[in-house]
Amino acid sequence: MPDNTTEAQGATPVERADDVNTDVNTDVDATSSQRSEVTGAEIVFDNVVKKYPGQAKAAVGGMSLRIPAGETVMFVGPSGCGKTTSLKMINRLIDPTSGTITIDGKPISESKADDLRRRIGYVIQGGSLFPHMTVADNIAVVPGLLGWDKAKTTERVDELLDMVGLDPERYRDRFPRELSGGQQQRVGVARGLAADPPVILMDEPFGAVDPITRTRLQDEMLSIQRQLRKTIICVTHDIDEALKLGDRILILSEGGKIEQYDTPENILAAPANEFVEDFVGAGSALKSLALSRLDDVEIADAPTVRVGDSIVDVQRNATASGARNVVVLDERGRPVDFVTAAKLRGERVENRRREALQTVDHRATLNDALDAMLNSSHGAVVVTGGRGEYRGVASFQQIMTHIQDTHEAAESRRHGADAEATPDSVAVANTSSHTDFREQAEEGEEQ
Repeated sequence: MPDNTTEAQGATPVERADDVNTDVNTDVDATSSQRSEVTGAEIVFDNVVKKYPGQAKAAVGGMSLRIPAGETVMFVGPSGCGKTTSLKMINRLIDPTSGTITIDGKPISESKADDLRRRIGYVIQGGSLFPHMTVADNIAVVPGLLGWDKAKTTERVDELLDMVGLDPERYRDRFPRELSGGQQQRVGVARGLAADPPVILMDEPFGAVDPITRTRLQDEMLSIQRQLRKTIICVTHDIDEALKLGDRILILSEGGKIEQYDTPENILAAPANEFVEDFVGAGSALKSLALSRLDDVEIADAPTVRVGDSIVDVQRNATASGARNVVVLDERGRPVDFVTAAKLRGERVENRRREALQTVDHRATLNDALDAMLNSSHGAVVVTGGRGEYRGVASFQQIMTHIQDTHEAAESRRHGADAEATPDSVAVANTSSHTDFREQAEEGEEQ
């Protein structure tokens, strides 16, 4: 049997972001600092085998790996590779044929299956909510089984609804049939977190929603994980989703064979073998954009206004400051619109959008940001913080400048390596293939 032991190699109506977000960002940063400690548990697979009766070959053959506490590990691979089987063995929905799985050093076989599952969050595709129960009752299932009192449970339900971006007053008493697919999935995530478990298992959690909703859910998952730092194991068929969400990625082939277990950066830069290369696919350079995030880009400090501000004052101040567009914020400092100041009508600023403003989280990838910009009439996109508060505006030109700087840094390192290897060849190194990203950025801005 092959060795599968692996370890990861009150101001003016036009305000600036710094003026308007001081209180909000302070609260969020304080929350992050209070919740940034690791609350997850280490999981270890030791030569785990799962063989079903009547099958000549094991579904999972001799898997050994360590999942560090507080990290997100993505299980990916083709159909039949054993990734879902491996996931379900952690909470004993499937019992291994042999081998040992431990959580924080304790073998899971020493716990009763029901007790074990109450200490492990479980999120599956579509949310799988109980249709006859309200949102609040769905989230409260596990706390109820653990004997929580009503007041503690209600407080936890409201906390989690707010965390996943659903207003408790508006959604707690609704039934699943009254929710969209994305909202049902958010409730499913909240239910998985309800009892504050150290481990969360997710089986294709975002596979049943549309691409735009999927991106938003992924961003929210990143935000939640930054706050809670649970140990999350997520099964997906989507390598791009794995690159975006995972601290580490486990790539499996048939029989649960580990082909590579490493960070997204290392998998793109140094695939272990031809199987990994084929699975990741062409365009690894473009896929690397999924590893660069808006936090790495210096975003613009765009003017903001509040719902209820005087439009005359807004337009006067926008003209004085040379600002063409303004971001409209609600009473909680969250962006609700991104408009051209001169096109505002009426006496007071209102939130006239029928649909939610498309924003991107400050930890979103550059891929996601560029995609959002394609749907924007401004050639830019509004950036938000962990709780949806306004952070700034990212433009096409800023992202292209970041790409240019990254490209130049890579070229500099390559030329340095060439100089050490063949000093005489430096003068003719790829001068004909230079790309002027800044010129492209200016053209894109005009378009």
